[in-house]
Amino acid sequence: MKAFRKVFGAAFICISIIFIGSNILLKNMSTVENGRPYRVEINRIAVQIEKNGFKSVDLSECKYVNHIEAFGEDFYNSDSDYVICEINGQLYRFDYEAKNHMGNKKIIIMVNGILAVMSAAVFVILFYIQEEILRPFERLKDVPYGLSKGNLTIPVKENKNRFFGKFLWGIDLLRESMEQQKRRELELQKEKKTIFLSLSHDIKTPLSAIKLYAKALSKNLYSDMDKQCETAEKINDKADEIQQYVSQIITASREEFLSLEVEEGEFYLDDLVQNIAAYYSEKLAFAKTEFMIGEYQNCLLSGDFDRSVEVLQNLMENAMKYGDGKRIALLFTNEDEGIFVSVRNSGCTLDKSDLPHIFESFWRGRNSEKVEGSGLGLYICRQLMHKMDGDIFAEMNDGIIEIITIFRRV
Repeated sequence: MKAFRKVFGAAFICISIIFIGSNILLKNMSTVENGRPYRVEINRIAVQIEKNGFKSVDLSECKYVNHIEAFGEDFYNSDSDYVICEINGQLYRFDYEAKNHMGNKKIIIMVNGILAVMSAAVFVILFYIQEEILRPFERLKDVPYGLSKGNLTIPVKENKNRFFGKFLWGIDLLRESMEQQKRRELELQKEKKTIFLSLSHDIKTPLSAIKLYAKALSKNLYSDMDKQCETAEKINDKADEIQQYVSQIITASREEFLSLEVEEGEFYLDDLVQNIAAYYSEKLAFAKTEFMIGEYQNCLLSGDFDRSVEVLQNLMENAMKYGDGKRIALLFTNEDEGIFVSVRNSGCTLDKSDLPHIFESFWRGRNSEKVEGSGLGLYICRQLMHKMDGDIFAEMNDGIIEIITIFRRV
C-alpha cells in the first residue's frame, strides 16, 4: 500500500505539471494571438488616412478600433488601450478593444475543465484499484503465512469482489483440503499408534512362552542334549530380539508426532481480541448466537501472536460445536499469574466426569458422537500454551463450560 501511495503522489505531481505547463502555453499563445489582429487593422486605417485623409475613415467597418483621436489637449487620456501613430507629420491615437481576449479566456477555461475531468478520472481509477484490488489483497497477505505455519482454522471471509471472489473461494477450498489432509494424517497416526500398542501387548504373551520353553530346554528336559541346547540358545536369541523390538515399538508409540513450533515474541492483548472479534462477530451474528466481549485493560503479553490466535480460534470453534448456539462470551481477568482469557459457552452437554480428559490427545467425550472432529484441538491448545509459558484449564458450572487460558504479561 505504501508503494501505491507513492504512485498517487507521482500522479498528482505529473497532473500538476501538465496543468501549469498547459496554462503557461495557452497564455503565451494568447499574447501572440492578441498582438496581431488590431495592429493589422490600425496599419490599414493609417494607410487610408495617409492617402485619403482622416475623414475618409469609417469606424463602423472596424472590428477592433473604436475611436481615433488627433493630437490635442486630452490626447493621452483614454480609458481603453491605444496605439499612437504619426501620419503625414500628425499624431493620431487609435483606441482599440482586443475582443479576441474573451475568446482566449474561454479556450483556457475549457482546456482547464477538460484537464480537471481527466485528472478526476485518473484519481477515481487509482482509488478504485486501491479499494477493490489492493486493499482486499492486503487483507489476504496473512492467510498463506498462517497456512504455512499449520494454522488451518485461520478465517477466510467470503467476498463477492469481482476480482477476488473466486480467489477467496479457492483459498478456502485449499484450506479445507489441507485440513482434511491433516485430519487423515492424524487418523493414520492414531491407527499406527493403536497398532504399535496392540502389537506390543500381543507379542508379550508368545514372548513369555518362548522364554519358558527356552528355560525348559536349558534344563535338559529333552533327550537329545545337543539339540536341546542348540534349540534353547536359538529361542533365547529370538526372544531377546522380540523383547527389544517390543521396547522400540512402545517407545516410538509414546513419542509426540505433532510438530508445534512457537516463536518467542510480544504482542498487545487488544490486537489479539480485535483479531478474534473481527471474524467471529460476523460469523456468530449470522448464526444468531449472542457474542459478548468482556471489559479488559490493554497490556503487552509474552508469546507467539499467531499461535495465540490459533488457540482462541480453536476454543471459539469448540464453543460453537458443543454449545447450544445461544451465547458465547470472551472474558478477561487480571490475576497475579497473568491475564486469564476465557471462552464460555452455554448449553454444555459434556459429562462432568469427562472434564479431566478433554485435553488428552485423540480423546472425545460422549457428547461428540454426532460432531465431526479428531480429538486433538484442545490437546494442541494445551501444548501451544505450555510452550508459550502459559497454561490452560477448564471449569464447568450449571451447564456452562469455561475454558481458561493464561497469558503471561511482559
